[in-house]
Amino acid sequence: MRVLFAGGGTAGHINPALAIAGYLREMEPDSVILYVGNEGGMEERLVPAAGFDFRSVKISGFQRKLSLQNIKRNMQTMVRVVTSTQQAKKIIREFKPDICVGTGGYVSGPVIREAMKLGIPAVIHEQNAYPGVTNKMLAKKASRVMLAVADAQRHFDAGARCILTGNPVRQELSRADKEDSRRTLGLDARPLILSFGGSLGARSVNEAVADLLVRSARTGKYQHIHGYGQYAKWMPQLVADKGLDLKEYPNIELREYIHNMPECMAAADLVICRAGAITLSELQALGKASILIPSPNVAENHQYHNAMALVKRNAAVLIEEKDLTGELLWQKVEEIFARPGGAEELGANAAKMAIPDACQRIAAIMHEVVREQRSRS
Repeated sequence: MRVLFAGGGTAGHINPALAIAGYLREMEPDSVILYVGNEGGMEERLVPAAGFDFRSVKISGFQRKLSLQNIKRNMQTMVRVVTSTQQAKKIIREFKPDICVGTGGYVSGPVIREAMKLGIPAVIHEQNAYPGVTNKMLAKKASRVMLAVADAQRHFDAGARCILTGNPVRQELSRADKEDSRRTLGLDARPLILSFGGSLGARSVNEAVADLLVRSARTGKYQHIHGYGQYAKWMPQLVADKGLDLKEYPNIELREYIHNMPECMAAADLVICRAGAITLSELQALGKASILIPSPNVAENHQYHNAMALVKRNAAVLIEEKDLTGELLWQKVEEIFARPGGAEELGANAAKMAIPDACQRIAAIMHEVVREQRSRS
């Protein structure tokens, strides 16, 4: 099977495509895979590093706020809509895919749209509980709309052929064992809190967690690993200014980046993080209790909708960024652990939402669509 993937802009669009591609490569070694992404996007680096062929088109999104600079950007985007369509058509005709898979982001628009025009079956995968604009547009003619969260279906047109598949999760994470991970990390019997705000860091999360770290250190109740991110190199000084000498508290660990995330997440009793779609799928796969702080700076506020899919199933606790303080964060942590079996209950409910065979489901749908196309030929 010849498969063309299109998606990019954020890791949330790229990683699902790479997970599916990796599964196909493992299970069907004769598959031929091409990934089309945005020129200059992070996919330009991540895809070749994962061992897949990569081609690029140049596309950008429209700016909604009215300003002279944004008017200029939108004019440039209008030109790119035309040129990216031409680039996409050329790539598709040269590669001759059996199926195209769109995972979201601006770049998937011209690629999947052109595939449909050329009579090539196309499916899309939506990672979030609230769909992105590109996927909502493409869903009207897509052969299948694969959903990570059942709640997303109500946001698509009634005619969209939606099917629940889940989000693909890294195999090394889903296979991680809690007790083995705790032994490797040298943890004792106290609960472990794992917190992070993304690889770049989130100021509001870091500032609130700084207060939490101080309380964890002083009370000795918890072990805590926090990843503060690339743009928050000021955080160690912040906790020092708050009177926390990390050398005196081995139960507190502060890192710029958490390189062994599967191990740390497996070992954790409670995770404090943003509400990106892939992160939430990983929490579900491992059955982890969480306090979710959705980023308000994302399109369609989709992280809030992602978080609410768990909250309304009693699988997570929500703190909106506008309400976030160190005091409130500490209060929520204490409430979870003060209630007998509180963290375990949240984690068990999260595990009920997990779809561990997402890659298998997606691959099966792809084959079904290709068979349908061939039967019509």
